[in-house]
Amino acid sequence: MSDTTTTEESSSAPIDEKRQPLLEFLQSELGDQLLDSVIEKGDITVRVDRSVWRRSAELCRDRLGMEYFCFLSGIDWLPTDLSGEKAFEPAGEVSPVEPDTGDAEAETGAAPGELQTGVAGGDTRFQVFARYYSIKTHLGITVKADLDDADPRVETIVPVFRGADWHERETWEMYGFQFDGHPGLRHLYLPGGFEGYPLRKDFPLLAREVKPWPGLVDVEPLPGEDPAAAGEGEEAAE
Repeated sequence: MSDTTTTEESSSAPIDEKRQPLLEFLQSELGDQLLDSVIEKGDITVRVDRSVWRRSAELCRDRLGMEYFCFLSGIDWLPTDLSGEKAFEPAGEVSPVEPDTGDAEAETGAAPGELQTGVAGGDTRFQVFARYYSIKTHLGITVKADLDDADPRVETIVPVFRGADWHERETWEMYGFQFDGHPGLRHLYLPGGFEGYPLRKDFPLLAREVKPWPGLVDVEPLPGEDPAAAGEGEEAAE
């Protein structure tokens, strides 16, 4: 009975007459390489196989009239512990914050440690996504693709949208994604010898390992203030 109800609800859902034809066109052109799609909240999101990443950009520009490139970036869906436990503890007896995982599965629908990949789903830890938009029809599409966890790479779309040059360089630098055929991947922010990718979830925040967290350090006296008075104020606060 629940299956029948679900089918009836989905069949009675209103069709977005402006966006549905765009999605159907991509489905006809990409076939099985269009892995998933969602139309909701006045927007289209599609997930394509990485082998048609560049072709999907060409279709959006040349056939759907989306001449405006908004942005390109990466996503790392690696689950992380956001319990608030500190990597630094001052000397003395301080009780650590215990991770709260009791209702995680009930709240998110996924077991602890399970990948959650957002709208249009996903099968891998890393995804690349881009946004294309028509300044005439005011319709846009977000396209994303799964990347190999061990070797995240995809074809560059710079020949399709020149504006993607900077975005691919940033994503290469911050996530370690390789864009095959890019005219010149080089650092934007980090020094050439920098190791690691700062926007990956497993990048170590070394500053938290070697420095105390704000609020746990000794209070330093202000200029002209008696150091002893500053120490007394700290003891009173305790």
